[in-house]
Amino acid sequence: MHKGEAYWQSHVAAIKQEGVSASAYAKLHGLAVNRLYYWQRKVAEVASVGTAKQAALSFIALRVESAVGSPATNCTLILPSGLRLEMSSLPALSQASQGAH
Repeated sequence: MHKGEAYWQSHVAAIKQEGVSASAYAKLHGLAVNRLYYWQRKVAEVASVGTAKQAALSFIALRVESAVGSPATNCTLILPSGLRLEMSSLPALSQASQGAH
């Protein structure tokens, strides 16, 4: 019989809730400890990917400054991930977004 992802996720959650070791939990519930370890890793990986995706979708505050009397040119934005965005000039910004600091 094939045991699905939800089945193993519930066991992984129960281990955390009960505060016992995976091997003790496996013995208590008649589970193969190697499968339980596998699903603990898999659940942790999915959680870390979800966290990374959420961080990637977060807004980053950006403050635009230029020298008095001269428009900003050759702009470079470097994100925490290392992604680098280079522009020959700033895009037009609305007055509302320029005034919101």
